[in-house]
Amino acid sequence: QVQLVESGGGLVQPGGSLRLSCAVSGNINSFSSMGWYRQNSGKQRDLVARVIGGGLTNYADSVKGRFTISRDNAKNTVYLQMNNLKPEDTAVYYCKGQRLVFTYWGQGTQVTVSS
Repeated sequence: QVQLVESGGGLVQPGGSLRLSCAVSGNINSFSSMGWYRQNSGKQRDLVARVIGGGLTNYADSVKGRFTISRDNAKNTVYLQMNNLKPEDTAVYYCKGQRLVFTYWGQGTQVTVSS
């Protein structure tokens, strides 16, 4: 059974940085895309960043220039480096993997940006 496990969330001050990790059980190369989404209570889950196939990436406009998604195939892990964090980045962050017609989600990790 495929599992995605996020880590790296926490409390950080505005302007600070965090790096989220998503460890994938199994071969990450079997996934056509991996991405990070975020959600606040009562709101929909929105795309933050995604890496597709050979390395094509796309980002939400609100995080361009501040966040970077990357994948380490040897470690079966996807990362989200978040710099210059803002209070509006506060949310639960979820890792998502797409393999064929199947979609897999992690359990989420809380990121709180506050002074």
